[in-house]
Amino acid sequence: MTKPVIGVLALQGGVAEHLAALERSGADARPVRRAEELAAVQGIVLPGGESTTMTRLLDTFELYEPLRERLAAGLPAYGSCAGMIMLSREVVGEDRELPAVRPLGALDVVVRRNAFGRQVDSFETDLEFAGIPDGPVHAVFIRAPWVEKVGADVQVLAEVPGTAPDDPDATGRDAAAGRIVAVQQGPVLATAFHPELVGGDERVHRYFVQIVRARLGSAAQA
Repeated sequence: MTKPVIGVLALQGGVAEHLAALERSGADARPVRRAEELAAVQGIVLPGGESTTMTRLLDTFELYEPLRERLAAGLPAYGSCAGMIMLSREVVGEDRELPAVRPLGALDVVVRRNAFGRQVDSFETDLEFAGIPDGPVHAVFIRAPWVEKVGADVQVLAEVPGTAPDDPDATGRDAAAGRIVAVQQGPVLATAFHPELVGGDERVHRYFVQIVRARLGSAAQA
């Protein structure tokens, strides 16, 4: 079986970890830093990092418009943490004293940045993830976003277990309870957590590789 060519946006974040996980999941994984490298891939991963910095770097490397155009044309994409923010249509919770995030609009969701609190509020938990078999997925949240609103065509794949707290000042695991942390819309997948940091479990990456394969199969039949 021919390996799908999947790029990882290599401007910041856990690039090496995503490349390795994709390779183990049956993809031909390649770093993407230039428009010609983007043009050669059949799917793209947007890793974690810092979304305002990612916006600036996409402009610096002249990748923002080429990436936005390919996503609009149906390029399969997976975004983790900051990647989820970049794939959204709207971002809330921004610090207006900092440069603004300019999301790519590939997912009809509203995402809240740094929703669970500061770095010290990072946490790990197990999630039931729709479409992924063999038990819960272990999720690592680091200054993570969450999804506040989803459009009609967006499928919710995972929520943090528990009930949303009444305390508006709750942070970390307490604030996360009941929040949407994984979604899919067509060939676009996003998680608020970092599956690339969980060694030995490539199920989320395999799920994305399957999305890319399905997209390629549909294109071949058209």
